[in-house]
Amino acid sequence: MAETVLPRRKRLLLALAAGLCLAAGQPPLDLWPLALLALAVPFWLLSRCDTPGQAGWTGWVFGVGYFAASLSWIVEPFLVDIAVTGWMAPFALIGMGAGLALFWALPFWLSQRLRTALALVPLWALTELARAYVLTGFPWGLLGYVFAPTPVAQWGAVLGPHGLTLIALAVAALLARTTVKTAVTALGLLAVLWGGGLWLRPPVQASDDRPIVRLIQPNAPQHLKWDRAYIPIFFRRQVDFTEAPGNPALIVWPESALPMLLNDAEPAFDILTDAARGAQVIVGIQRFDETGFYNSLVALDPNGQISALYDKHHLVPFGEYIPLAHLFTWITIGGIAARAEGGYSAGPGPQVIDTTPGRALPLICYEAVFPQDVTGTTERPDYLLQLTNDAWFGAVSGPYQHLMQARMRAIENRLPLIRAANTGVSAVIDPAGRVTASLPLNEAGFLDAPLPRAAAASPYSRTGDLPLLIGFLLLVGVALVLNQRNRN
Repeated sequence: MAETVLPRRKRLLLALAAGLCLAAGQPPLDLWPLALLALAVPFWLLSRCDTPGQAGWTGWVFGVGYFAASLSWIVEPFLVDIAVTGWMAPFALIGMGAGLALFWALPFWLSQRLRTALALVPLWALTELARAYVLTGFPWGLLGYVFAPTPVAQWGAVLGPHGLTLIALAVAALLARTTVKTAVTALGLLAVLWGGGLWLRPPVQASDDRPIVRLIQPNAPQHLKWDRAYIPIFFRRQVDFTEAPGNPALIVWPESALPMLLNDAEPAFDILTDAARGAQVIVGIQRFDETGFYNSLVALDPNGQISALYDKHHLVPFGEYIPLAHLFTWITIGGIAARAEGGYSAGPGPQVIDTTPGRALPLICYEAVFPQDVTGTTERPDYLLQLTNDAWFGAVSGPYQHLMQARMRAIENRLPLIRAANTGVSAVIDPAGRVTASLPLNEAGFLDAPLPRAAAASPYSRTGDLPLLIGFLLLVGVALVLNQRNRN
């Protein structure tokens, strides 16, 4: 299978450099042509490996470079209380990058073990699909997102994000062959997908008759958000934005916008519903009862009464709860040990709630990152509603990557999405993934904008990921059969 075996150091350095370049395809840079070329490098390197071990290490180092660069924002939460958790930041980045890279090492090892480079594309697509589900999943930075700035992203409505990943890998595999014929084939495939994406993209709709939504962005830095001296300032700021002139049908505050538990929030509800002057208000809040501690949102009617309640159900390990928490009580480490037996409890699952502009599917923070959380409802909503606090993600890449993934959920389901973010980017997104209105990062303010109309249900919203899983497995089988025939 190997052509000219490269020396170990040279091969791994090339893999690391290519992984770093691949990360440039993610926001805020969005250098997707560079990313596609970088993605071709590990395919070329695979043909220069002589053993499964060499191939596995090549895929792993490539993944380490990509994940370490694209997830560099992950150190930001540990720097909020730097005296307690700052020491964990490098370990979190190294551990996350090295752990996620194992998903990429496996297809490289298997391809070399099976003696078929042809199987690498579907095997790699399979492991990216697994990354969205295994251990609650973490599908941040999927390979298919390289197409997010382009019309090719519209194929997400048909194939989903993992179908886009298969396309990206196929184009990269063709480019790796380094011949004129395969380069022309890759460019031709991209041209067809580009034109098809333009055809698939829903047109811009008139918005004159659409209900107005108001998104509140208080811009409360995380290190000050729960400071007793600043809590009244941020609360008053949100109330002032709520009662500003205008006639919105719905007003949305971001995740954990209120500084008290739901159990004690009645006085605050009275204040903000008075400020809303008859408009419905949705607000992020935490709550506690005998079953646990929840990250929630509530919809309030004009009388300040709760008309809908949603508890976040897809929790992130270590960020929102501690798996096997009792094990950590035996370890004296600041930050984690103090909350080892705490953390949030999971809600019952995705649910659609009634709001003034229509039926909404709530998504709190990371829930917009998981495609399966949006397609997992039995009832199709009229729009997607995301409340988030991206102050945890810094100001360089994290908030913009989170916004991009929200855009992808809108494309995949052909639904508009509105997102209220504590520090930004708050935005209104149409079913084609276009940002029709937004507030800049780290700026306090509010945004009044019409809610776009939903488009027709997409194929992916009806089928989810199961057909893709079956298709990937069939492609692996075809690759193995073709390889056996060639060997015979």
